[in-house]
Amino acid sequence: MKYIVGFGRFWYDFIVGDDWRIAVLVLIGLGVVFAVAHHAINAWWLLPAVVAVALTISLLRETRSR
Repeated sequence: MKYIVGFGRFWYDFIVGDDWRIAVLVLIGLGVVFAVAHHAINAWWLLPAVVAVALTISLLRETRSR
């Protein structure tokens, strides 16, 4: 059981890392891209845009707090 818990903690730390908001925004972006692509609309460009916006928000929040 110790190995399973360690494995779960590794993936949580790897995906979420320091800022859980970025992980949530990327998951929301994945959901939106999936929903749009499910209706046969080419939306591959949407996920990189979501990631860029999430990184910008995170960087602005970090630089403001210092």
